[in-house]
Amino acid sequence: MRSHFLLPRGVATACAVAGASTMLNGNCSAQNLIAADYATNSTYASGWTNGQNGGYGFGAWSFSGTDTTPAGQYQGIGSSSPIGRAWTLLTYSGSQGLANAGRAMPGGLQPGQTFEAVIQNPNTWQGTYAYRGFDILFTSGPDNNPGGVNTSAIRLQVFDYFNSSQFWALGDATFDGSIKPLDAVITAAAGARLDLTLTSATTYSLTFTPLSNPSAAYLMQTGMISSPISWFNFRSYNGASSGLTDTANNFSISSMTIAPLKLNIQKDGANVLLSWPGALTNFNLVYSTNLNVPGWTAVSTAPSIVNGQNVVTNPIVGKQQFFRLEQQ
Repeated sequence: MRSHFLLPRGVATACAVAGASTMLNGNCSAQNLIAADYATNSTYASGWTNGQNGGYGFGAWSFSGTDTTPAGQYQGIGSSSPIGRAWTLLTYSGSQGLANAGRAMPGGLQPGQTFEAVIQNPNTWQGTYAYRGFDILFTSGPDNNPGGVNTSAIRLQVFDYFNSSQFWALGDATFDGSIKPLDAVITAAAGARLDLTLTSATTYSLTFTPLSNPSAAYLMQTGMISSPISWFNFRSYNGASSGLTDTANNFSISSMTIAPLKLNIQKDGANVLLSWPGALTNFNLVYSTNLNVPGWTAVSTAPSIVNGQNVVTNPIVGKQQFFRLEQQ
């Protein structure tokens, strides 16, 4: 069973079935990441500075929009966070200051792709000043949004002024407000994994998974966007940080990746089970017996939703079959 082949954008990586007698028992899926960077990369061994670019697939970090007063280093590498070594945003006043960091994904996030970041947010931002908080912006760039400019395809935020609450709020093309309450204290406890998947050119699915309870993945929103996403922007406002070890007031990111659309395939007796995310409703499952022919044939069996996945059961026939997903 061949594991994967490179295909055009909008097409999931293909998997091949090489006959029932020789097929492996594991999953065949696209595992290669499109982009990946980690705070543990050697690029950041001496700290985190403007213009650095570790990993691959992303643009260089930009600190544009960071306030110059009050004086202090607003970005650095912290090692005290529950998520380990992390890019850390910090400010030195409870009533002024903005730490800003962002970077591009050249080519933009495409349908079926998933942006993932592991974060740990402040948990003591509330106070007498109404504009303490933090946000994550998904925009078209070409650089960070300065303070007070919130134009974005998707904005996640926690601010004192927003419903006077500690819950995450979200804004997109058609919605701006609190979702089913996700307490920022929960995502601060041990960090959280944020997954944003484009389900089409204009729709998305977003999930938070608190690392303190990974089984409690929290589907925060499915919605619509009005502009492409090619820039990721993290901002922290007005937190009276005492330095890189002050995890209660700092905002940290330990990793960020972009994964391609993934088609899983697994043997089940004389059949194979093919599955892909249930939110991706505008992709067709197709097959071919030869990678060198231009046309692929649609699989006639319609997918069923099982545990949030599109699932198709297909018999193993012939010497080999190749499967892939094509965007409608």
